[in-house]
Amino acid sequence: MNIVGIAGIAVCAAVIAAMLRRYHQEYAILLSIAAGVMILLEIFFNVAPAIKQIRTLFSASGLPSDYLMILMKTLGISFLAQFAADSCRDAGENALASKMELAGKISIVVLVLPLFEKIAETAVNLIGG
Repeated sequence: MNIVGIAGIAVCAAVIAAMLRRYHQEYAILLSIAAGVMILLEIFFNVAPAIKQIRTLFSASGLPSDYLMILMKTLGISFLAQFAADSCRDAGENALASKMELAGKISIVVLVLPLFEKIAETAVNLIGG
């Protein structure tokens, strides 16, 4: 991962956004969001080999592929919700950021409900009920 490039993008965007914020706050917010998207894309491209390795480990473990999909979707939801909430905070919308975080948490709970159901079934079978 090219952390130096990511840090350069972040610092440059922060400095330019700070200068823009004095005169055109809306452009500063757009610049921050654009820099955030660029950083996320760079991270996603560099994480692809790790995701491939996780898939290999999951297939070797014998666990159903549904569990891997739940894991990947949960990670995606958490990253997206955090990015959106941080962008809202940058725009001065703290209440909206809190609602975004709540929506992300609820989405994750809804996503993992089938997994909780399978765990409960396994527990009941182990108990002998």
